[in-house]
Amino acid sequence: MSSTWRRLAAAIVVSGLLAVSPAPAAAADPVPDVDGPVPGSVPGDPLAGDVADTYPFFSTPVDLAARGYVEEEFYLSGAADGWTTDGVQVATDVPYTTRIVVRRPANPKRFNGTALVEWQNVTAGYDLDALWNADSVTRAGYAWIGVSAQRVGVDHLRTWSPARYGHLDVTGGGAHTADELSYDIFAQAGEAVAMQGADSPMGGLEVRNLLAIGASQSASRMTVYYDNVLPRTRPVFDGFGFIVGSAPARAGAEPVFQVLSETDVRTARRPADTDRFRRWEVAGAAHSGYQGQVYRAPISERDLGGAPQYDCDRPPFSRIPMHHVTAAAYHHLARWTEHGTPPPLAEPLAFEADGVTKKRDALGLALGGIRLSQLAVPTALNTGDNSGESFCFLFGTHEPFDEQTLSRLYPNRGSYVSAVRKVDRANVRSGYLLPADARSNRP
Repeated sequence: MSSTWRRLAAAIVVSGLLAVSPAPAAAADPVPDVDGPVPGSVPGDPLAGDVADTYPFFSTPVDLAARGYVEEEFYLSGAADGWTTDGVQVATDVPYTTRIVVRRPANPKRFNGTALVEWQNVTAGYDLDALWNADSVTRAGYAWIGVSAQRVGVDHLRTWSPARYGHLDVTGGGAHTADELSYDIFAQAGEAVAMQGADSPMGGLEVRNLLAIGASQSASRMTVYYDNVLPRTRPVFDGFGFIVGSAPARAGAEPVFQVLSETDVRTARRPADTDRFRRWEVAGAAHSGYQGQVYRAPISERDLGGAPQYDCDRPPFSRIPMHHVTAAAYHHLARWTEHGTPPPLAEPLAFEADGVTKKRDALGLALGGIRLSQLAVPTALNTGDNSGESFCFLFGTHEPFDEQTLSRLYPNRGSYVSAVRKVDRANVRSGYLLPADARSNRP
């Protein structure tokens, strides 16, 4: 667990440079016991009486073997401290057992040294690997680890497959049902990922760089951890990625990268970029856009019996590829934590004088922000706004232009293709888009 930022964070806390409460003595064994890989893989029967006949919930349908990757699931058991959202310690050494899912290179030579540890999102009532992106993760050689830290997700797992998950508990036997243990469980999962030796869940991979990532509700939980719990405990993660959600107000030693869709930016008031904080805002992107819906639909059919359907006020699911910007953000965050190279700055979204109304062009597209070619060279109205039932307000909109509008914007196909490539090249140079994703944009 040798890491520049973890050593720096520890030194700052010890020397008293941060205005926080003194850190308590570290637990005797903060690394949980690791059991696995758990047998069973797709296809299987979640309700089978034998664990070997089951499989991990929301196991990826991507052919990982063809990409030189494996997916494995492990049980983690340990003793966690409990914390309120205000950073008040309310329990110590509470037993827990949860699970993590590891997707990693099969060959250690393919591993780039960085582990992306995601706090699984439970807004829908079950664990969701909201930030898993098979293309960017496997292409770059990351390891991705999903952590089940919260009661709602674990309770659903227990019901979904009693054989596989019936023994999991993150509440101390029902004594702590407000996720008081979640912060320490997440941190201990990070300790387990960074661990070396035969008991490591990483299959012999040497993790040099440990990044915590979370989307939406999970970003909010990580914000509490960073602001109110981390100053009172030992540092574990080298850097933090807060995606489509809140970010810490505290200035800590570990770099913080916040990436927001158009949906998430509601006011012109925003924190300033610093040498420890970056914020990117993506024009036209939605909090939960098209790409995620397409990926999760067959998994929902398999594991939930059907994919949710929505009746929104406007055609839903922006097709601005937010995941391309997130992939670039991981690349910069890894360089930031390993080499001290801060990410590039990005122009924010533009607002009217009232500070709450976004500026838009004649086509209705947001102005300012990171402008991917799908927005800067548009063939449809993509926005971050929508309304209607359930989660519609998070989906944005996608309304294709009619032929008359397309003919006016692009007299011929060549003019359109040329414009797309020009914007993509500019975004690659600016650091907002990785070259491989730019190639995938080519018309």
